[in-house]
Amino acid sequence: MESPLFDTFFGLPLHPLIVHATEVMVPAAAIAVTLAALWPRFRKWARFLPLALALIALVLIPISTESGESLEERVGGNALIETHAQLAEGLLPWVAGLVVVAAVMLWWYWDERTATTRRAPAWVAVVLAVAAVVASTGTVVQAVRIGHSGATAVWSEDMGATPANG
Repeated sequence: MESPLFDTFFGLPLHPLIVHATEVMVPAAAIAVTLAALWPRFRKWARFLPLALALIALVLIPISTESGESLEERVGGNALIETHAQLAEGLLPWVAGLVVVAAVMLWWYWDERTATTRRAPAWVAVVLAVAAVVASTGTVVQAVRIGHSGATAVWSEDMGATPANG
């Protein structure tokens, strides 16, 4: 039995509410990490922001998953919901990778604001940029796939039925 904590909020299913927050935070974190990796001026300005966004996204994913399981228990499952749930399981590793990249970048570039010279070796910056782009791309692609499968599961019913009047 699922926890009632993740079931409803003021009578509304919690999953759609949490999922929308997740679907905003995950791409925002990916964009911030990529910008920080590729644009030094943004990285100096943002400082903790990429890591903070990635951590928020990381926290939201298990809440989204738990609330989705509660909703599935409430409404029943089908093949589309199962596909959605399976895809959703693949997001956590991508966002965890994003958190690691953001944390390493924050550490690596920590003294960048005050240092007059760059840290050696320069290849580390290239590796961090590639890792950021890969983690961000994988995260966004997975989030889009999950969102699309969820929308398909919700809107796959016969939407051509005439609504009840008045």
